[in-house]
Amino acid sequence: MLKFLRRRFVFFVFTYLISSLMIFFLLRVLPGDPARVIAGGREATAEQVAQIRSELGLNAPLPEQYVNWLGSFLRGDWGKTIAFRGADNRELIVQRSINSARLALVALLLSVPLSLVLGIIAGLRENKLPDVIISLLTLSVVSLPEFVTGLFLINIVALGWGRGPLAEALGWWFPSSSAAPANASFSEMLPALWLPAFAATLVLLAYITRLTRAGVIEELKRDYVRTAVLKGIPYRSVITRHVLRNALLPTVTVIAISITWLISGLVVIEYVFGFPGLGSLLIAAIERRDLLLVQAIVMVSVTVILFTNLFADMAYAALNPRIKLG
Repeated sequence: MLKFLRRRFVFFVFTYLISSLMIFFLLRVLPGDPARVIAGGREATAEQVAQIRSELGLNAPLPEQYVNWLGSFLRGDWGKTIAFRGADNRELIVQRSINSARLALVALLLSVPLSLVLGIIAGLRENKLPDVIISLLTLSVVSLPEFVTGLFLINIVALGWGRGPLAEALGWWFPSSSAAPANASFSEMLPALWLPAFAATLVLLAYITRLTRAGVIEELKRDYVRTAVLKGIPYRSVITRHVLRNALLPTVTVIAISITWLISGLVVIEYVFGFPGLGSLLIAAIERRDLLLVQAIVMVSVTVILFTNLFADMAYAALNPRIKLG
């Protein structure tokens, strides 16, 4: 275990540095001058722009800028935002990350159990009617772009209730817009979470279901399953104790990747529903050339991805003792 953690720590640091370098230099080659944007755009004078460039350290060589920025980021000093009237970037990102984590939690609670059940049923009934129906439904859903799914849910679910007390109640629980206050509590934000979470669930459903199905089918064809059945071990016990334990290994990776996407990659869904999460914050920062905010958001996303991959590796070892962390 210690050897594994040391190796992963070195990998974590190396990946973190490479990612930060790419983020920093790629954003620097984008057109436009962030100092001029802060100063007021075309109406800003050359003196105002020069003063802001000096305050932000933009006159220093790029390597020095990178070292200063990364050092400040690691110390928790993420600067002030341009896009949101000088608010502290760290406070803003933390609040939006909490909102995205809430959305990710609801989406995972909806998608993972449903996908695993559908995948297991399809795998155990390969090429039979349940498998055909599940495959057709999941592939049909995943073929739709995210914005189409979101608009469909808004128009059919949120706006299709008609009038009356029941319609008002359902409209409160499934509002057409998720533009809840960014600092709302989980209970206050819950009605705004259902539709975007369901849209995210539809995106994830087919991937996890198909992978679970393929894993179950592959494991059922292995010799140990036939041997266990011939020994008289109950078929249900063979499925639950052996087949599913091995079949779910690839699914762990997909779920881990899904977590990172749910927290930092729900840009389209958050935009369609007006949800105050990390994705919508990233769009606002890019539109207003807020480089410090963009860099901080992407670095937070990289951190989430690296930690999630680490937990996925450890979950692999928990599911299959043959995989040694050391």
